Amino acid sequence: MPIKKVKPNTPKRRHATYDSFSDISPKVSPEKKLLLIKKKKSGRNNQGKITVRHRGGGARRYIRLIDFKRDKFDVPAVVKTIEYDPNRGARIALLSYLDGEKRYITAPVGLKEKDMVVSSKDLVEIKPGNCMPLKFIPAGISVSSIEMEPGEGAKIARGAGNSVNVMGIEGKYAQVKMPSGEIRLIKKECLCTVGQASNPDKMHIKIGSAGRKRHLGIRPTVRGTAMNPVDHPHGGGEGKQSIGLKRPKTKWGKPAMGVKTRKKRRSNKLIMKRRPSKKKK
Repeated sequence: MPIKKVKPNTPKRRHATYDSFSDISPKVSPEKKLLLIKKKKSGRNNQGKITVRHRGGGARRYIRLIDFKRDKFDVPAVVKTIEYDPNRGARIALLSYLDGEKRYITAPVGLKEKDMVVSSKDLVEIKPGNCMPLKFIPAGISVSSIEMEPGEGAKIARGAGNSVNVMGIEGKYAQVKMPSGEIRLIKKECLCTVGQASNPDKMHIKIGSAGRKRHLGIRPTVRGTAMNPVDHPHGGGEGKQSIGLKRPKTKWGKPAMGVKTRKKRRSNKLIMKRRPSKKKK
């Protein structure tokens, strides 16, 4: 996906960058049977009270029903269109199966219109868009849209540009390197889609203005130190001061930033190597 810059007629447009949408099918409407109206669940409630901070407004949009399970096995499908989805960074592909059914999937890099793809529990051709269990993926191949448990649908590497590298198969597990750098064991019967998730250049887009952020449904965020003591634990004081606490707190007085939120789950034993630390040496 090429990123385009525009003539700087205003200060915001000088630094903002935009999606060229050159990688999607031109003048295509979404499949109506695979659409739902997206209801707003953030911002203010029916009493006018803010229940979710920093969220609200935003452009109206439809939800595209994505097939993350890919459970239509051994039925070839042709890619009708590559489309833009306002609810995710990656592109989506509309598949038309030989029996007439249509489904959306997240498109990998390299998938084009009129390509044939298939989902199977057996070995199929290693090409972008095909879906098969991890045990059939050779070492070094990048995959996306991976299940955590067989049959529950893709959970890992669904975002734009994400991919997981298969390191090898040992016993009943596949060793995979996650986008974060973590090396993890996943059951080899879990399905995955061959190829990196599409639209990897999304990370380079610069929003450029607050108004453009509001279209995404994100409202302004005020620092706690700029508030009064009644509004935030960090507030108060004469002039600009540090928070004066051992550690940062949320608006409700609970520890924030750096607090471990991960619960002790059985999946801990499936992590072979933790992701690299972000601490500066």
